[in-house]
Amino acid sequence: MHQTDYKRGKVYLVGAGPGDEELITLKGVRAIEEADVILYDRLSSPGLLRYQKPGAELIDVGKKPNHHPVTQEEINQMLIDKAIQGNIVTRIKGGDPFVFGRGGEEALSLEKEGIFYEVVPGITSAIAVPAYAGIPVTQRNISTSFHVITGHENPEKEEAMVDYRVLAKLQGTLVFLMGIKALPQITEKLMEEGMDPKTKVAVIHRGTTAKEKKALGTLETIGKEVERMKITSPGIIVVGEVAGFSDQMDWRRFMPLKNKRILVTRSRRQASNLRKELMALGAEVVEYPSIEIVEEKDPDKLSLHIQELSTADCLFFSSPNGVEAFFEALKIIKKDLRSLRDIKITAIGESTQKALENRGIIDVEIPENYTLEGAAEMLLAKLQSEETLYHVRGSLGRDLLKKLLPEKGIQVIEKDFYRTERADSNGELEEIFAGGIDNIIFTSSSTVQFFLESLSDEVIDKVKKSRIFSIGPVTAATAESFGLTVDTVASPHTIKGLVDAMVDEAKEK
Repeated sequence: MHQTDYKRGKVYLVGAGPGDEELITLKGVRAIEEADVILYDRLSSPGLLRYQKPGAELIDVGKKPNHHPVTQEEINQMLIDKAIQGNIVTRIKGGDPFVFGRGGEEALSLEKEGIFYEVVPGITSAIAVPAYAGIPVTQRNISTSFHVITGHENPEKEEAMVDYRVLAKLQGTLVFLMGIKALPQITEKLMEEGMDPKTKVAVIHRGTTAKEKKALGTLETIGKEVERMKITSPGIIVVGEVAGFSDQMDWRRFMPLKNKRILVTRSRRQASNLRKELMALGAEVVEYPSIEIVEEKDPDKLSLHIQELSTADCLFFSSPNGVEAFFEALKIIKKDLRSLRDIKITAIGESTQKALENRGIIDVEIPENYTLEGAAEMLLAKLQSEETLYHVRGSLGRDLLKKLLPEKGIQVIEKDFYRTERADSNGELEEIFAGGIDNIIFTSSSTVQFFLESLSDEVIDKVKKSRIFSIGPVTAATAESFGLTVDTVASPHTIKGLVDAMVDEAKEK
């Protein structure tokens, strides 16, 4: 082994878990956050790339059965070359890097070149996938051991290393990884070597994800069941009596969105809470932010904005983004919050109200109808003629208040504290939709517009096959203007309303 040179960069070999993005370790997330270069494959969740730092180089080295566009030798060399250039390189691998992940080969290549590296273990599918399917790989008095076997041996070897005569006599649970294609041979060999044909078997496709499929049977029946359910790779095979617990311990049945793969199009900053809520209900969430919120930072422009606030009687916020941008503006120009003490403050919706509460502003009136039309009705009733409303908004805000309020003699000042721009999203939509998308969420007209304007006709056709959920009627109208059919409009027009609508629909089916 060469002497390690710590100045030549570093490589993290990170196990990302079996599919559910929350199964990565905290150390794995830190390795992604630190990386200058990230190499990832198809078995690691694309959601993990949200932790990348700005400017990180992303390299897809994904392999598919019988299709290896990037060879293992090329991957090894990439890790070496990128590290020698002084980069922190993170290699994200599905499951655990040292459990049939060829992480050992990558580590040895780094050792040979004297590259500083660190292995970050991951949760292997050998235990996680059965657990998500309600199968404990060990169970008192039934199985006191479990054995992990490859179902896909190196075809270049002269003879197989898997000894089915030994496996057939083991009392523990057998877990075959990457063995779906070889299932007929595996079951046949186990029975030939004396294993009871009535031994229970589970075959699990894309375990821990929304697209999980589970076939249950015995050694003699599982092949037909897998064929009937059209189960393909990737997947694992569990052989042993513990497979019979699957129906009894199906803990995911309590999660109403467990079979839903949901695409969220709002900005990454806004999507965090929505993503967490959906995932807590069992959904697999794919983020493809179509918009980016860019706050105004020019102190001269902000000073002029805030200066006009001094003439206002009522301050109105139409979004949480406006709240965050407004208070950031006060900080930039060093304006004291106490200067707002004599002004009335109003807002649209619970999320905007909550954003203000987080800033210490508690007494905020909101309309019953969480739309700009509802806000206009509230403000017309609240404000007197000759009073002035100051509206904090974004660059794509609607001009409804300026049209309606002056009819009562109310002056309206509208100032853009942020811009809504098209986001530079990671990931290919063709690949995302190839994995199947059940629901698409639109939370504003801008998310609809920026998402759909850049799509090919092929992807738009796939979008139309998904169920479309809109936060409100204005957003729905924008989606329909692009030729989409909106299946559900949230009521109330809030994030909670959207989530509740999806849960209610899932329960009905």
